Amino acid sequence: PTPLLSTTASAKMHPVLRSSLSAVRTAQQVRAASNFTKFGGRSVVTLIPGDGVGQELCDSVKTVFKAMNAPVDFDEISFRGATADEGAFNACVNSLKDNQVGLKGVISTPRGRNTRRSYNMRLRLELDLYANVVLCKSTAGVPTRHNGVDLVVVRQNTEGEYSGLEHEIAPGIMESLKVTSEFESTRVAKFAAHYAEQSGRTKISSIHKANIMKQGDGLFLESCRKVVEKHPKLKFEGMIVDNASMQLVSKPGQFDVLVTPNLYGSILANIGAGLVGGAGVVPGMNVGDKVALFEPGARHAAADLQGKNAANPVGMLRSSALLLNHIGLKDYGSALEAAVNKVLKDGKVRTRDLGGQSSTSEVTAAVVKEIQALASAK
Repeated sequence: PTPLLSTTASAKMHPVLRSSLSAVRTAQQVRAASNFTKFGGRSVVTLIPGDGVGQELCDSVKTVFKAMNAPVDFDEISFRGATADEGAFNACVNSLKDNQVGLKGVISTPRGRNTRRSYNMRLRLELDLYANVVLCKSTAGVPTRHNGVDLVVVRQNTEGEYSGLEHEIAPGIMESLKVTSEFESTRVAKFAAHYAEQSGRTKISSIHKANIMKQGDGLFLESCRKVVEKHPKLKFEGMIVDNASMQLVSKPGQFDVLVTPNLYGSILANIGAGLVGGAGVVPGMNVGDKVALFEPGARHAAADLQGKNAANPVGMLRSSALLLNHIGLKDYGSALEAAVNKVLKDGKVRTRDLGGQSSTSEVTAAVVKEIQALASAK
């Protein structure tokens, strides 16, 4: 069918993709050198609904993409962390390697499972998704304690406390190793600096606990400092993680881009989500040099809402808008983001987490209606 929205032939890549490649190229050049597209100029995207409400959120995305005639085909793989299906996990990895881009819900990790690494961590390691990015920005129509919040958390995504190196050294005594390397610290700092510059941001805050973990967190802090020193337009500060947590909830306007080790980033991204409306509204992405995997910024499976048509699809829809920008379909991505913002601003259709009574499908329908209105106005 004729696309509801046309793509811009000269569209530039989304800043995340530009940051993760060694050279800045147009979207068309990237496609020519990758597996982003298949026959007819359509992009193939791996889709992993995951656990909890993931399937409902992914269904929302598919409904919206179909309504706007986005030239995207999904390679959907049913994999749930609770089932521990190695075959399905390997299928996810292979699909993402082939397609180089994906969208996922939350893959849960049941407590007490005696494995060294979660499936989420294994996925990041298999695909070298070294940077996790969560965008926390206030939205008109969403009541929050603070207005004008606009910050980005860039989290080191493959080492630190998530390395999965734990063992019992004596009965009742467990040892858990936190791994910090100069290579990975420098790599995520470079990503954060490039992202900041290409997004028009001006400040990098390196979050650490180097006053206590002098060697591990000290290495992370100094690696970040050395990188940002090479970007004279960017301001740099180091901030201890407990102070950063307090500052984030009291004066969030002071932050721009936060670059963090793995665990601190998980905590601060969730605080950031809480500042702007909660887990249901923030988008996120995991980025490597070859693959980008998009997902809601706050990783909550919301199993208590599964099958109730009550989950907020906004975070997943916003993540899919970032995905569209990433593969060069910027007109589609911009239209989707504008439609979501319009629905939130109007405040007539919203899920319970935002104080409304609407269902997942009703919010999805409202977004589709706004996209169609935008297309009619062109």
